[in-house]
Amino acid sequence: MPFLSRRACALLALAAYASAAWAQPATDTPHADIAPTGSLRAVINLGNPILARKDAHGEPVGVSVDLARALAAQLKLPLKLIPVDSAGKSVELVTQEKADVGFFAIDPVRGQGIAFTSAYVQIEGSYLVRQDSPLQKNEDVDRPAHRVVVGKGSAYDLFLTRELKQAQLVRAPTSPEVVSFFMGGPYDVAAGVKQQLEFDARNTPGVRLLPGRFMVIEQAMGLPKIRPASAHQWLNRFVGDMKTSGFVAAALQRHRIEGAVVAP
Repeated sequence: MPFLSRRACALLALAAYASAAWAQPATDTPHADIAPTGSLRAVINLGNPILARKDAHGEPVGVSVDLARALAAQLKLPLKLIPVDSAGKSVELVTQEKADVGFFAIDPVRGQGIAFTSAYVQIEGSYLVRQDSPLQKNEDVDRPAHRVVVGKGSAYDLFLTRELKQAQLVRAPTSPEVVSFFMGGPYDVAAGVKQQLEFDARNTPGVRLLPGRFMVIEQAMGLPKIRPASAHQWLNRFVGDMKTSGFVAAALQRHRIEGAVVAP
């Protein structure tokens, strides 16, 4: 079957699944409040491989893409995906209303310009060190001499900016560049998505992960905070129903995502 036909079938199946999972009367859908341009502009952060990546054809795929398609189907609007390579760019586009919705780790700093839904998945944050590092546990990291590499503007950057009292944060341009940045300088720790660090550790000799996690990231959808409360309430219901219907769990399974779980 040609690629376009397979893709068309997949999109039709996704739309049907979304409609079956949640049938909301069109009169109760605040189209203009959520997507005032007449198209749903969804920013997709490709810097978080747990939720989005490019397929072999260069197209964005993943859990967040599935949710964006389901939302557009529910709103009966055309979808415009806006791929970016960092969480910071996603935040900027939604805060400035250059995108209607995005997919973010919930954080109070981001919350100044973004209205978050409830979380739809939870993801673990971990530390990576060199094999010969004396660091053995997460509690060892926050020491005056330690330099911790994070992706600029990522959830880990925001969290560790608040939580680390003694260690120094060093910011790589994006989250996928954290380990290569870490290996290229005199740094002590790399911080990021556990699954991304595990993947990098398998492909980077001489590194290991510290056991456990230093944070649990709650991933949510969000829209500009300036939008009406009705839009936020509707989107929050949408996310809740995507969880309870099994849509999110099915998307995690379909994309073979390990280490992320459906949020309560």
